[in-house]
Amino acid sequence: MLSQYLFFFLCFAALLSALMVLLSKKPIHSVLYLTLTFFMLAGHYIMLNAQFLAVVHIIVYAGAIMVLFLFTVMLLNLNLQGEFPKSTIMKFVAAIAGGMFFLVLIGTLKSFDVTTVGNPELTQIGLVKNLGKILFSDYLLPFELSSILFLSAMVGAVMLGKKDKN
Repeated sequence: MLSQYLFFFLCFAALLSALMVLLSKKPIHSVLYLTLTFFMLAGHYIMLNAQFLAVVHIIVYAGAIMVLFLFTVMLLNLNLQGEFPKSTIMKFVAAIAGGMFFLVLIGTLKSFDVTTVGNPELTQIGLVKNLGKILFSDYLLPFELSSILFLSAMVGAVMLGKKDKN
C-alpha cells in the first residue's frame, strides 16, 4: 500500500516538475526543474528494483549533463533576450501535432496489459550482482567492443586537444 502511494507521489512530482520545465520563464529554473524530474525518475527505477540504473541515471543525467546545461545557460545569459514572437500558424501546427501525439499515446496505452511478474528471478535483474553476471557472461563481446570504442574516442579527443609545439 505504501509503494502505491510512493509511486503516485513520484508520478505526480515528475509530471509537475516536467510541466514546470515548459512553463517557467527563466532558463535557470527550467534546468533545475529538469534536474528534479530526473531525480523523480530515479525514484521510479528504485521502485522497479533497478538500483544500479537509478544510480547511473543520477550520476550521468542529474549530475554531469545537467551541470553542463546549467553552465551553458549561465554562459549564454538568456535572461537578457526576450521571448520571440510566434505566428498563429505555428501555434496551430503545434496544437495539431500535440493532439496527434496525444491520440497515439491513448491508442498505445489502450492496448497495454498490466500483468504481474510470474518468475521471481526476473524481479532481481536490476541488481548490480545480476547485471554484472549477465554483462560478463552473455554480453562479453559487445561490452569489450564498446570499451575499445570508448578508449579510442578518448585517445582521439586527447590527440585533437593536444597543442603542437611548432
